[in-house]
Amino acid sequence: MQCSVSTIQHMFTGLHFGLPQPSRASLSARPSRAGCVTPLAAVLNRKEANRKRHYRIRNKVSGSPERPRLAVHRSNNHIYAQVIDDLAGHTLASCNTLSKELFPDPETRNGGTKDAAEAVGKKIAEICLAKGIQKVCYDRGGHVYHGRVKALADGAREGGLDF
Repeated sequence: MQCSVSTIQHMFTGLHFGLPQPSRASLSARPSRAGCVTPLAAVLNRKEANRKRHYRIRNKVSGSPERPRLAVHRSNNHIYAQVIDDLAGHTLASCNTLSKELFPDPETRNGGTKDAAEAVGKKIAEICLAKGIQKVCYDRGGHVYHGRVKALADGAREGGLDF
């Protein structure tokens, strides 16, 4: 979507509230990598884009008692997985790279690797199968299906969960 500087200036400043107008130089722009000019107010940061992507996914993916949702949260250092029944609003199972059963020694507890994510996937599958849950729908939490998010899914599939 192309927006002129005046449109963005109207949207993101207090013009409709009667506040003083900022200088055109402050809103104009900064050069982007391609050399073209992009308005600063129109640039979304990565967290906002991730949040929007997650909301789009959550509109389509919902957990039920028959097929709960396997939700994944990824931080820089760790990865977390929960199996959630959205109709009841209950978490049925959870596992993460901080769990002492999975990584007993704090020295070797490195949750930022694909191996750790795969171990979390296998552990969450083991917990789910013990509770009688065999089918889940995968909610990647707005993250790209690549790297640790994919490794967790592969580990859960190897552990016996059906997506």
